[in-house]
Amino acid sequence: MLHTTTKPPLTIRLCQPRGFCAGVDRAIQIVVLALKKYGAPVYVRHEIVHNRYVVEGLQSLGAVFIEELSEIPAEHRQSPVVFSAHGVPKSVPADAQARNLFYLDATCPLVSKVHKQAMRHQRLGRHVLLIGHAGHPEVIGTMGQLPDGAVTLIETEADAANLVPADAQALGFVTQTTLSVEDTAGIIRVLKDRFPDLHAAAAESICYATTNRQEAVKETAAGSDLFLIVGAPNSSNSRRLVEVAERAGASMSLLVQRASEIPWTDIAGISTLGLSAGASAPEIIVDEIIDAFRQRFNVTIELAVTATETEDFPVMRVLRDVELTAADMAFVNGAA
Repeated sequence: MLHTTTKPPLTIRLCQPRGFCAGVDRAIQIVVLALKKYGAPVYVRHEIVHNRYVVEGLQSLGAVFIEELSEIPAEHRQSPVVFSAHGVPKSVPADAQARNLFYLDATCPLVSKVHKQAMRHQRLGRHVLLIGHAGHPEVIGTMGQLPDGAVTLIETEADAANLVPADAQALGFVTQTTLSVEDTAGIIRVLKDRFPDLHAAAAESICYATTNRQEAVKETAAGSDLFLIVGAPNSSNSRRLVEVAERAGASMSLLVQRASEIPWTDIAGISTLGLSAGASAPEIIVDEIIDAFRQRFNVTIELAVTATETEDFPVMRVLRDVELTAADMAFVNGAA
């Protein structure tokens, strides 16, 4: 006699928007198009975006990832070098020029906007407060737009409470683009209470994609037995999504890079799963994870749409003569 096991039911609340933002998409396209136009190797300074799968996919196409420009061998000085989406200090393009390197700057336009806002504060005689995480490449890049001592990093409300500025009337702030909206609001509140003359940036620094992904998770977290965020441990915006899911009522929230990291034995009894992906996580892995759940559960997908994103950042002019096809990007987006 045949025994058929029926799979337990599972509702997946799939967040939209999720995954790649326009800045990440553009950065990856720049590397792909540079490889098509100039051939391998194309050097990339730092991970183009914080995702191991994306980095390995680009390596397989001929990209070579480095941390310092000095790693580029003399015989490859004519090869392009791409700066990552997180932005770089001013010293990096200056170093590239000194070495006669051909570089393509894939800094997200929204990060570049924060750089300009910080420089504007300084131009107007203000000391710049940067709300962000020490050591993050975006923070290093933003601080590196201004001279040493012109920027003070504020990581926590305690930092804001203990700040002793030289001139409390001449302060301006900007933020890292990938922070928790709630945490940042708390820090800004402390700063404004202490320094009523504090100048905000001319426009919101936390980017639309960070805000949208956090809002989508917030809307879908309550009642979820488990909330999975697809992303890398060094991805700031992905880690913030895990925190948002827990705060908003998910019983448990985990960051995973691939389906193989899901602790299947620990989650056997779940009936509602929240699922989203950080701005540097490719859709092909979201598909992989849904397929892995389908093998174990009778899955129903509920699409939780909280915003529609239409942003599209074009690549630099020098690459616009190269055709980018769906096949070129299938390694991250999946088959069209």
